[in-house]
Amino acid sequence: MMLFKLSLKNIKKSMKDYAIYFFTLILGVAIFYVFNSIESQTVLLNVTKDTRDIIQLMTNILSGVSVFVSFILGFLIIYASRFLIKRRKKEFGIYLTLGMSKRKISMILFFETFLIGLISLAVGLGFGIVLSQLMSLLVANMFEADLTQFTFTFSSSAFVKTLIYFGIMYLLVMIFNTINISKCKLIDLLHASKKSERVKLKNSILCLIVFILSAFMLGYAYYLVTGGVKQLSDASAIFKPIILGTLGTFLLFWSMSGLLLGLATRLRKQYYKGLNSFTFRQISSKINTTLFSSSMICLMLFITICVLSSALSIKNSMTSNLKSLAPVDIQFSKALNLTEEQVDKLSFKYHVNMIEDSKISLRETLQKLDFSIEENLTDVVEFDIYKSELLLSDTLGSYYEEVFKKYPFLEFNSVETFVRLSDYNQLMKLYGRKTYTLDDDEYLLVADYQEFVKIRNEALKRNTPIVLSEQKYYPKFETCEDGFVYMNGTRANIGFFVVPDRAVEKLIVSDSIITANYRGQTDSEKERIESFVRNDMENHEYVKYTGLEGSTKRYLYEASVGLGAMVTFIGLYLGIIFLMSSAAILALKELSESTDNKERFQMLRKIGVSEKMIHQALFRQIGIFFLFPLVIAILHSIFGIIFSNYILSVFGNKGLLPSIVMTALFMVIIYGGYFMITYWCSKNIIKERR
Repeated sequence: MMLFKLSLKNIKKSMKDYAIYFFTLILGVAIFYVFNSIESQTVLLNVTKDTRDIIQLMTNILSGVSVFVSFILGFLIIYASRFLIKRRKKEFGIYLTLGMSKRKISMILFFETFLIGLISLAVGLGFGIVLSQLMSLLVANMFEADLTQFTFTFSSSAFVKTLIYFGIMYLLVMIFNTINISKCKLIDLLHASKKSERVKLKNSILCLIVFILSAFMLGYAYYLVTGGVKQLSDASAIFKPIILGTLGTFLLFWSMSGLLLGLATRLRKQYYKGLNSFTFRQISSKINTTLFSSSMICLMLFITICVLSSALSIKNSMTSNLKSLAPVDIQFSKALNLTEEQVDKLSFKYHVNMIEDSKISLRETLQKLDFSIEENLTDVVEFDIYKSELLLSDTLGSYYEEVFKKYPFLEFNSVETFVRLSDYNQLMKLYGRKTYTLDDDEYLLVADYQEFVKIRNEALKRNTPIVLSEQKYYPKFETCEDGFVYMNGTRANIGFFVVPDRAVEKLIVSDSIITANYRGQTDSEKERIESFVRNDMENHEYVKYTGLEGSTKRYLYEASVGLGAMVTFIGLYLGIIFLMSSAAILALKELSESTDNKERFQMLRKIGVSEKMIHQALFRQIGIFFLFPLVIAILHSIFGIIFSNYILSVFGNKGLLPSIVMTALFMVIIYGGYFMITYWCSKNIIKERR
């Protein structure tokens, strides 16, 4: 009982020292509860079955992500407890001197950890329950759900999960503290605060060489993810700029640690102004221990900024152009005239059946499924896609050699496709788009995927002809026309040719397409057709060996909204945790620094330095440690966001500015909050005791 009272007294006495610890625990508990309560928060939302299935998938993924997050938070809590033990080593040494056993000291720490855990869980869960109601509004907005029946909701599953996960974390901290105390020696505990790291001045010439090398590595990594992004031939190639960026960041911090001090000492007026010399020496005194951690924190901040910026924008990116990319209710398509080679690539077990069925028209296939086009659909446009022996390399003409050097990974042997002018104009009328006229020897190229549009445009500017059935056709325009045939919800059309009707007479039909609107306008009539496409077609034995596919506007919209929301929530979850972890590690390092330097600040007071100057020096010291990794991370992020913008362009991304503003807000609140708490706690640590 006496040990419990002593633990309670220690917590009250050291409440200011525990501020960062409490802030991290409460924030961690709240965030953990909020993201694990999404499933319960969506129970009353008026959404469709497909949307609810997407929400269920998202919650399952978030549960898996929570395991990863728990490891990060567990490491963070153990890391924070190390600071608290270091802060109190002298106190524990006095306890041992007075005859208290290490077992009893471990019991004190046990009770303290238990009480801190209990308080942080209670406050964090209360905070999380309130925030989870706001999360409901965000979920409803993301999934465009009806909130008219929304009520205050408590998630018992998230509550239990949070208790279990954080209970295990606190138990590990207790075990860690017991082991740590058992290994400590009395002499180390009593003199821990007097130990200081030796300052190692680095060779300036070597630092300059390493700095230039790091700048070159980072510059090349920046080039690869922006101007040289086309050289990243496959997904594995992205590791090249990642490795260069990581190594370059580490070398940058190593070189700058030596260059900054050397540069500062040469600027004598600034170096000897006020307590600047003291501040720089303080930074240098911990240079060896902060080198690796600062580099890692910088990279974590970089990941955080890119993840948050991309995650917050991806939902809008995926849905912003969906109205124009899915202008009608439904579209059926079927692959025709398949060859054995094509079927082999599809890896279907119904090999022979697929080849035979590909000789049957799309209309006949739907009839076999008892789906009547006349009874169910209106505004029907039925047309074919044709293929020839022309390859992408052929249609690039004289530009091919240049393209091959710039983009060697492109599939230049891919077969080009063609659409009759009359069919295309009929489809464009249905889509509400521009129609065209062509002379007998003209063609136009239609594409909306911007990276391919750039390549195609150069070939068009060179008036590159194509040859069909021994007839030459020349481009009508010097640029690609924006458009598409297939409704897929993304800007992924890399290009097809619209040619005069007679140009396709000897070509082979590769696909047949029916595009239309629903004839019935009631919800039940629409739902019946939606159910046919999503359920009947997918589960029908006959469809398994056909090339039949169906796509509806509603399905595309719900899938885009659902996928966008899922990526957004996962990105927010990981981004906030990474940001909190980075800021907490920096904060704890700075508090540890302040603990080590307490006697040095006392010496400044003895030689007459005012409290105002001491606080200014402390503010600058903490500011440099917080600001330097952030500045480098922001520099990395500029190029990272450009790369993200390139990736998101396939979804019709219109910009990341709103997402960047939101990310900046998160940075100010969380990162800035840790900075201010660190400064406040550090002032308390170095404060003169009277």
